Amino acid sequence: MNFSSTLIEEAVMAFATLPGIGKKTALRLVLHLMDQPAQASEQFSEAIVKMRRNIKHCSICHNVADTEICAICTSPKRNSQIVCIVETIRDVMAIEATGQFNGVYHVLGGVISPIEGVGPDDLNIDSLEKRVFDKKVKEVIMAISPTIEGDTTIFYISKKIKDSGVKISTIARGISFGGELEYADELTLGRSIATRLPYQNADK
Repeated sequence: MNFSSTLIEEAVMAFATLPGIGKKTALRLVLHLMDQPAQASEQFSEAIVKMRRNIKHCSICHNVADTEICAICTSPKRNSQIVCIVETIRDVMAIEATGQFNGVYHVLGGVISPIEGVGPDDLNIDSLEKRVFDKKVKEVIMAISPTIEGDTTIFYISKKIKDSGVKISTIARGISFGGELEYADELTLGRSIATRLPYQNADK
């Protein structure tokens, strides 16, 4: 792809670094921005810079937030006694889109994967354990993708928190094994949360 402008080329290359964006799509986005008033392009870039500079992670659940504690954790409408454990922030958004869950979350930041060099200490498991033992949590829902790594993570966490007496549930297997939670359709994911099952392997 040849460019008559180095500035356009640099902008295209920047957009092309985003997931799912190839050079052709990146070029269309750049040309679209060029057709907009200068103020619109400036507002677009300022929003990205402002987000990157000011975004925080909730000190309780590790979700993204504008303040130290996210809006979900501070909401009086949420049931703080039910904690949904997820891998990533994208999973929080996927579950929220279903409208089937009114508890709170805990974002692990991934799953245990020795092959990729990710161990328990690399995830937000210690803060989860402290949260379960220190707070009045009655149930944790393991909303983790049904993969080998996901099941390993569920088993590890369950062993860590089983002495707290908290009820441990997993999402129903409407989500196919090997699938990613964030890509499940809203209806299937919502039903999986609503029809969650007791986790049976913690004592084995």
